[in-house]
Amino acid sequence: MWSQRRVVDYGLAKRAVVHSVRAGRTSPGDVCDAQPYLLRAARHFGEPTDRLCPLCERGNVTNVTYVYGDSLGRHAGRAKGAAELAEMAHDYDEFRVYVVEVCQGCSWNHLTVSFVLGNGPPDVVGPAWTTT
Repeated sequence: MWSQRRVVDYGLAKRAVVHSVRAGRTSPGDVCDAQPYLLRAARHFGEPTDRLCPLCERGNVTNVTYVYGDSLGRHAGRAKGAAELAEMAHDYDEFRVYVVEVCQGCSWNHLTVSFVLGNGPPDVVGPAWTTT
């Protein structure tokens, strides 16, 4: 997306959780705990993927995208589709996007990536401080 910046990938954290479950240090019930609202959001607003659930390996995960930001007003905290994000990136100054993968079969859920969108000022490249 044209204004995507400040990307944080949570892939390493996800791998650590999956490894912990497979090693028996963590119970699947501790990580397969998606709230009913998240499961409904996955069913109605989620975008299907071709990635198998890392725990049950029976079905593919669905990505659910949430937006947060002061400038969003009534849109803050809601699930949005990719087409809506592109439109919002032009309409709002700056907002944060969180993508959660959800397995509707076993209730696995994990934050996969977050980033900032919007038509606000571009990020400053280099250190935030300057010398004179």
